[in-house]
Amino acid sequence: MAQDSRANSRGVFAISVAAEMVSMEIQNLRVYERRGLLEPDRTSGGTRLYSADDIDRLHRIRELLADGLNLAGIAHVLALEERVRSLEAEVRRLPGR
Repeated sequence: MAQDSRANSRGVFAISVAAEMVSMEIQNLRVYERRGLLEPDRTSGGTRLYSADDIDRLHRIRELLADGLNLAGIAHVLALEERVRSLEAEVRRLPGR
């Protein structure tokens, strides 16, 4: 499981490929990064590399945009969703669970 998690978080897709995978414009991906909605890996030369996790996050951003949220709202939703995942993981680690 940990191996799969690491593989999903490793950047492998160039920005053009990532944008095509999520049906977005390349410029949108750059904006989302500037706004702190995702952090793709970078090569030593500065090229962005998107992971499978980044692609999932971009799909989630697209869903939230379609629901009418602005980028500030999306940032809050993503942060809350991450907090929920973290708390759920803590609960699973509690004795007797």
